[in-house]
Amino acid sequence: MGSTIEGKDIRKLVIACDAGMGSSVMLAGQLRKTLKKQPVAVEHTPVDAIPADADVIVCHAGLAERARRGAPDGAVVVPFQVFIGDPAVDRVVKAIKDGGAVGA
Repeated sequence: MGSTIEGKDIRKLVIACDAGMGSSVMLAGQLRKTLKKQPVAVEHTPVDAIPADADVIVCHAGLAERARRGAPDGAVVVPFQVFIGDPAVDRVVKAIKDGGAVGA
């Protein structure tokens, strides 16, 4: 808890989900489009299979603890409440595009 990363240092953004896959797949697609001009890979993975090179993990608040347990050291977990238009996700996008810190 408490880790932060500068938006310019984010190279891999992971959308972690549980079994459902529908809404989080849409969010991953939306973020890929939004960030296509940025040097950031956006991946969609199960919460129990977060890749070791993830910098930021975005997941529904109900999955945040599981994501933190599976996240690599130094990765920032950003929980959100709604899949589309959540302010937490918007802050991550803004930090990647405009600079600034992303923190847990």
